[in-house]
Amino acid sequence: MTVALPSLALALLCLLRAGAEVPVQPDFDTEKFAGMWYVTATASNCSVFLKMKDGMKSSITTISFTPEGDLAMKLVWPLLGKCQKFELLFQQSGQAGHYVAAQEKRDLLVMETDYGHYAILHEAHHSETEPSTALQLLTREQDVSPQLLQKFTELVPTMGLTKDMLAILPESDQCTKAIS
Repeated sequence: MTVALPSLALALLCLLRAGAEVPVQPDFDTEKFAGMWYVTATASNCSVFLKMKDGMKSSITTISFTPEGDLAMKLVWPLLGKCQKFELLFQQSGQAGHYVAAQEKRDLLVMETDYGHYAILHEAHHSETEPSTALQLLTREQDVSPQLLQKFTELVPTMGLTKDMLAILPESDQCTKAIS
């Protein structure tokens, strides 16, 4: 368990990375976007994620916004029978829907959302040692429609990722109560 926690933290950091010229949700509305989301699918070229992806389950994230407009993310991941909690803070970039974690050289972009059912996040880490890209499909319910999953799957190669970097995360209610 103690070996898995640092690996999970590294995997999360790899997942929370973005970059290049990526579209951002027009007229992004923080009030509509805030709330609880399930991470139902992820694609990433991060080596730590690729090693762990087959054992991962759907996680829960709660997104809120500070009075300054920064994005606060609380994540709960099921791992080895326990719920692991992580908190991340991304600062406004000046463009609605685009956030940065400057010290980690990470960008987080809300590419697309309908606010009530799904969101697609693009994350990039601009590391000199291992730059990486990730896409995440967030849904308000754990059950994801085949059409939405297909849309996400088709988006993966357009972001420079391959299908073998994709993980469709199995549903898990293990950490539902731990998100508060």
